[in-house]
Amino acid sequence: MTISERADADALAAEHASGLHIRLIDDIDEHAAVRSLIEQVWRTGERNPPVTADMLSAMRAAGGYVSGAFDEHGLAAACLGFFAPPAERRLHSHIAGALPRTRGSGIGFALKLHQRAWALHQGAETITWTFDPLIRRNAYFNLGKLGAGVGAYLPDLYGTMDDAINRDDITDRVMARWSLTAPASVAAAGGHPRLSSIADETDAAIGLSADGDERPVDGRTDAATVLIAVPADMEAMREQDPRRAADWRLAIRRTLGALIAEGATVRGFDRAGWYIVDRGPVGRTEIS
Repeated sequence: MTISERADADALAAEHASGLHIRLIDDIDEHAAVRSLIEQVWRTGERNPPVTADMLSAMRAAGGYVSGAFDEHGLAAACLGFFAPPAERRLHSHIAGALPRTRGSGIGFALKLHQRAWALHQGAETITWTFDPLIRRNAYFNLGKLGAGVGAYLPDLYGTMDDAINRDDITDRVMARWSLTAPASVAAAGGHPRLSSIADETDAAIGLSADGDERPVDGRTDAATVLIAVPADMEAMREQDPRRAADWRLAIRRTLGALIAEGATVRGFDRAGWYIVDRGPVGRTEIS
């Protein structure tokens, strides 16, 4: 079985497990439905759409990726991406979203595996996307569930976003880098996520932790392995205590961001809320 054939099989298995049907979207009316779904999920409002129907049609015409997941009620989730240098070997996944009714179905995982299988058939070797390093569930999904690595820390990448999720927060992001044929990616696609535990890191330094009021506390970042904490629910914190959320944003930038900028490797993420970061001369490398 080739890597593409195995990717197809893994994607189909995840799709069946989700109970939804995933396919590419080429119709302009369905592109309008994707725009509406993304607005609803990201709560941007009609005056500030993250995507438009005509842009999605142009992306597909240019060979980009626009997919939707459908249940008995219609479109329930969507994902889109465009090719990036070098030489169309990298697909950048720009945005995805799923309606609340799909929660617990595994549709996010199924969409990523559909995207991976499609990208491999196009000759792509890597998929990249950005995520908020302070959202715990996203960090585990990307680094653990999918087996992706970290390529860069990008301060205030999108500027101020006045949607109901970001709430004018600084938009620091981490660039996830998913090497589609790396052993960790292949294993994750087959249902074997990369599991990380700080219990195994007995010699690690704590570079960032939380005090009893869940405020950030800086520590040491000069050890070979450094542990960086994130809050339990950054989205709720942004809404309930914006000042504390802003403190976490700056703390993660000066710890995790600085380590990545120096060439450290994010080796994994403990679901309890810790990045495991290795320093040293190896620099940023793809996790495999």
